[in-house]
Amino acid sequence: MNFIDTHAHLYAKEFDGDRSEIIRLSKAAGVNTILVPNEDATSIEALYALCDQEPDYAYPMMGLHPSSIKEDYVLELKKIETALTKRPYYAIGETGMDLYWDKRFIKEQKIAFEEQLRWSIDLLLPVAIHSRKSLNEILDIIYKVGESRLKGVFHCFGGPTEQWKEISKLENFLVGIGGIVTFKNCRLAETLQLIPTERIVLETDAPYLAPVPFRGQRNEPAYLIETAKKVAELLQTTTEMIAKTTSANACRLFGISYLKG
Repeated sequence: MNFIDTHAHLYAKEFDGDRSEIIRLSKAAGVNTILVPNEDATSIEALYALCDQEPDYAYPMMGLHPSSIKEDYVLELKKIETALTKRPYYAIGETGMDLYWDKRFIKEQKIAFEEQLRWSIDLLLPVAIHSRKSLNEILDIIYKVGESRLKGVFHCFGGPTEQWKEISKLENFLVGIGGIVTFKNCRLAETLQLIPTERIVLETDAPYLAPVPFRGQRNEPAYLIETAKKVAELLQTTTEMIAKTTSANACRLFGISYLKG
């Protein structure tokens, strides 16, 4: 089986002590490709180092994470925009809005998200969207910019059904399913029954949100297998079919032309 982890922060400091071993274990488990989202100007160097070291494994995105948007967001956006001229990327991301912890910069988040959506149109790239307690705001901006001109993935989708009904109207958007689906009493288990498999990709969000039985530990790409098994169980199909379908979806969305095995 070949899996694609469509969202893994493998350049993060949490992996500094054993990154090479984590990559080896990932490949041994069949996770032969990862998409790597940027966070802000401070993470660019580490992202580049990982992708240069593993060019056939780690595929870079470039964006400004909503949690990194503060008073200096204009300067941060300029740095990200400059980085977009330095090399090829496979998506704009991680971008979006997060109103869970802090609403002080809601105006700035909206401006930054809209700007990054426009970059995605100009560069013909998908967007990896972080949406936490902000789906209505995000949808408003997507429709403002022009939903038919955009494509991408709602990263770390956790349901509920009402949210999927809104996202499903965006024909060029998929949802990223991660370790949350394995959590007890997760609302996503019910919602997943309504989502066509061609609208699903898999992700870990490593080092965050490790699936059961690793919940509470550092997440890593190899653990994507546990998520795939749970999705297969919920959809009453095989893990092999989930691997094949979600990897094909990821290749189509991100412009990855082949799977390694």
